[in-house]
Amino acid sequence: MSTTIAAILFVGVIAYALFGGADYGAGFWDLTAGGPERGRRSRELISLSLSPVWEANHTWLIFCLVTLWTGFPQAFAAITTTLYVPLGLAALGIVTRGAGFAFRHSLPEGRGEQLSSAAFACSSVLTPFFFGTVAGGIASGRVPTDGHGDPLSSWVNPTAALGGVLAVAVCAYLAAVFLNGQAQRRGDEQLEAAFRDRAVAAAVATGLVALAGVFVLRSDSPRLFHQLSTVGAPLLAVSAVCGLIALLLLRRSRTVVVRGMAATAIATVVAGWGVAQYPYLLGTHLVIQQAAAPTATLWVLVVVSCVAAALIAPSLLVLYVLQLRRKLG
Repeated sequence: MSTTIAAILFVGVIAYALFGGADYGAGFWDLTAGGPERGRRSRELISLSLSPVWEANHTWLIFCLVTLWTGFPQAFAAITTTLYVPLGLAALGIVTRGAGFAFRHSLPEGRGEQLSSAAFACSSVLTPFFFGTVAGGIASGRVPTDGHGDPLSSWVNPTAALGGVLAVAVCAYLAAVFLNGQAQRRGDEQLEAAFRDRAVAAAVATGLVALAGVFVLRSDSPRLFHQLSTVGAPLLAVSAVCGLIALLLLRRSRTVVVRGMAATAIATVVAGWGVAQYPYLLGTHLVIQQAAAPTATLWVLVVVSCVAAALIAPSLLVLYVLQLRRKLG
């Protein structure tokens, strides 16, 4: 039962990495779009693409936090009492990002609108970075079982830095692929080509970061490196193949297939981390079964998760389909 709950939790992590990641990546391209005039069309496309769905994607983050807190209270306490600095900065980034996105549409053009846009864009880069450092701190075993670990070295270390940079690169890649499809649907060939080039650049950058990460993990997190290079290797290979297919099809404008391949590439990378982490929930010292809540609580959590999936998943699916068909903006 504890393994089932862990799998459900990781499904939520993958969903947030995909849908939330694409949102954060759009903010990255907003930040790098250029000056007000040069980046105007790119920012308009980003705003039109994000407006109907961006808040909805935080549903996955809430689901993950509630599942972790209920199903694995010991691990939740250990993580929040050790990694409270990056978690707090990520939460601040989410709030600042939301405020910036909302105000830049309501303020008249000028200094206030520019500051709101800057808050949205900068927070969109910093938030996934801090979430990545949290993942790196957990994966590298720097969160003690009893919590209250070092508040600085737990997330300021090579593996955590790798996780943060990789998170930003992955978000930028996902967003570029999705925005390329949105530009194609709107018949804007110039923006379509621009985001196609950005997707290729982001994919290359992600690959280089992942390659550098091999050496980082080998020296800083040997157990994680060993697991990724053995049990996690098939998933990483699938990710690499899907990523290459997505880039090849990107030139041929196969929008639906490209999005599917890009999403699969990212999902398998995150799943590879989960497989490499198993059977531990924290580093190499807290096994999933040891951290789990009582069996009765886990059963209730399974039922609640099934009900939530039956109610929320169809609603989100309809929202995404309407957005992709340009019925919402």
